[in-house]
Amino acid sequence: MAQPVVVFDGVWKKFRRGERHDSLRDLLPSLARRAFGRAAPRELDGEQEFWAVKDVSFEAGAGEAVGIIGPNGAGKSTTLKLLTRILRPTRGVCRVTGRVGALIEVAAGFHPDLTGRENVYLQGAVMGMTRADITAKFDAIVEFSGLEKFVDTPVKRYSSGMNARLGFAIAAHLDPDVLIIDEVLAVGDMMFQRRCTERILSLKQQGTTLVFVSHNLAAVEMICDRTLVLRDGGAQFWGAPKQATAVYYGISHERSKTAEGPQSSRHGTQEVQIVSVRVNGQESAEAMAIKSGDPVELELRIRCVTGPRQVLLGFSVLDAAQTQVFGENGSAKAKPFVLETGAEVTCRILIESLAVPEGTYSFTVAAHSPLTAEIYDWQDSVRSLSVDLPDDPSRNGSIGLLTRWTIERAAADRVPQGTAQ
Repeated sequence: MAQPVVVFDGVWKKFRRGERHDSLRDLLPSLARRAFGRAAPRELDGEQEFWAVKDVSFEAGAGEAVGIIGPNGAGKSTTLKLLTRILRPTRGVCRVTGRVGALIEVAAGFHPDLTGRENVYLQGAVMGMTRADITAKFDAIVEFSGLEKFVDTPVKRYSSGMNARLGFAIAAHLDPDVLIIDEVLAVGDMMFQRRCTERILSLKQQGTTLVFVSHNLAAVEMICDRTLVLRDGGAQFWGAPKQATAVYYGISHERSKTAEGPQSSRHGTQEVQIVSVRVNGQESAEAMAIKSGDPVELELRIRCVTGPRQVLLGFSVLDAAQTQVFGENGSAKAKPFVLETGAEVTCRILIESLAVPEGTYSFTVAAHSPLTAEIYDWQDSVRSLSVDLPDDPSRNGSIGLLTRWTIERAAADRVPQGTAQ
């Protein structure tokens, strides 16, 4: 059995809030600890220390793509910095075999006063390429980045998108054994993102191991073979990308119920509240598995807290990239209604055929005023679905459409002469 190229085994990483070595008093004890190899304490020392990564394990073989997803502050970027040896683990084993190409931060390592051409040579050298290698690949790097007209311009005049394009082009043409990427597909226009995806898939086919951090869940599902879900520094799930996405949606829903302030995915005056949301009779944060083309019933229970209020309901279906694929409000099919204080109603919405491509989808629901459009209660990604294609070998493509075939034989007197019957 082939040895894994990336090994992350029981890794812990501790930080101290506000830690700085800006004086000899702080620096000398730190150097002494390193010199004498004193082991880091097993537990946190005071309230100022915290675990950014807590007992995380995963591995990847040659040609395998591993995704890492999770909410902000989950430990994703720290994990990548451990893999690229920018940081050392407090405990555990972190090992990457072979040449590593990394793009962790846009324009990391670029010198702002140097031109794009000069930074290609500088960054390539930092990544381990010889000058001859860089020269041989220079035209391909610049062509991929699309910056031919600006290659002799100092990068301090580049936009963030231009920096990202140049940085990714260098990393992708390193011919690395392992390519580590953090959110590069979130920067740049649609055409560049497509070129990045195509290049990533090409490198994967050539045997390059990929570690990919992104909030673009659709890209993770398309590119990755296995996905790690991080939450508060710990591993919440390790397995198939679609299941990982479903777990992530569950985490987001949990956080939305306890979040405060503008980051909450639930907002509104709460004069009318959406008390519960069920999909096919179930109320669960975990993604429900269905087949593309199956019927889906959405059930909303509504309560009026302060009445009387006129209420209009609506819902949207969003894909893994949080792009709306369908949306509808009740103005045409279920007219606005009036609720008195304390009154409750149940609304059932039947989607007769959810014929969408396979992937993970979520429902956003809302109750608002039909007169002023004031939002009473808005809940983002409150329930999710994991959609597979129907188990039918005669079907092809990315969606499951319901079809009906009719074959009618032509009347004998209409069949042209010489035509076989």
